[in-house]
Amino acid sequence: MTALVDGFGRKHDNLRISVTDRCNIRCFYCMPAENVVFMQKSQLLSFEEIERFVRTVVPLGVRKIRITGGEPLVRRDLPVLVEKIAHIDGIQDVGVTTNGILLAEHAQALWDAGLRRLNVSLDALDPKKFEEITRRTGYEQVLEGIEAAKSVGFDPIKVNAVSVRGLTEDEIVPFGQFARETGVEVRFIEFMPLDADNAWERDKVLFAHEIIERLSDEIGPLEPLPDQDPTAPATDFQFADGIGRVGFIASVSQPFCMSCNRFRLTADGKIRNCLFSLEETDVKSLLRGGADDAAIREAVVASIAAKKEGHEINTARFIQPERPMYSIGG
Repeated sequence: MTALVDGFGRKHDNLRISVTDRCNIRCFYCMPAENVVFMQKSQLLSFEEIERFVRTVVPLGVRKIRITGGEPLVRRDLPVLVEKIAHIDGIQDVGVTTNGILLAEHAQALWDAGLRRLNVSLDALDPKKFEEITRRTGYEQVLEGIEAAKSVGFDPIKVNAVSVRGLTEDEIVPFGQFARETGVEVRFIEFMPLDADNAWERDKVLFAHEIIERLSDEIGPLEPLPDQDPTAPATDFQFADGIGRVGFIASVSQPFCMSCNRFRLTADGKIRNCLFSLEETDVKSLLRGGADDAAIREAVVASIAAKKEGHEINTARFIQPERPMYSIGG
């Protein structure tokens, strides 16, 4: 059967599935602070529709699934979906990205459902800075969630920290120490133009090489880990003394578009072949309109075939998508 290969020879085996656009915090780089209009429940794909879609694309070579939101843990009974997907023949890896606020409550159920990979979004270790970024409370719950996840067996746990110039420089060293003290892997992510307020500017991007330099100067030298996955978005390092791992997703300064193997299914059933796509393919109408699996696969193959070379953030041609991050899926 036809594999999901685009016009640049990139093979797509990694699907990110958003299960909701709702969230219990309001990070400025993702959502408006107030008056967010969320999708109606009827607009969201059901767990059965998501399961059918995954089963449909597995023969095209999809092997990895990551469940996102919004905040996926606000979707009722998420472990039920995790278990459905984890038991599909051909799926080798299922992960969830969460802000961690509800994680302590759900960690055991997610583990029991078959989840083994967990990413927690946490942009500051200072509680006041956390509230400035998220525009909500919940810092202690996130830390409790990480501890709960560790206690049930998740290892490694990756903590994703968006880095913004003029805001999070003072978080760099504490996060490096956090990685060394807790065993979690901290991944610094360059601030990307997907904010709901369209306030992104290149001058606000705190670049990966600057973070590496700061960590090296104030904690100790970093060494790249061997045998890294060439399709992974992060470049991973370990402190030279062997204690603590950090990673860097340099989407702006070092785009990894030419090794990208990911595509997205939004909560309302649209395929996006790139995080920054300006076009979408509606598969919800196919799922609900009686289309057979072959028709759905044909739509997915066509979407991937039309994928552009890269996101063009660093060019004058770049156009920010109308959908902000919470609506696309993290």
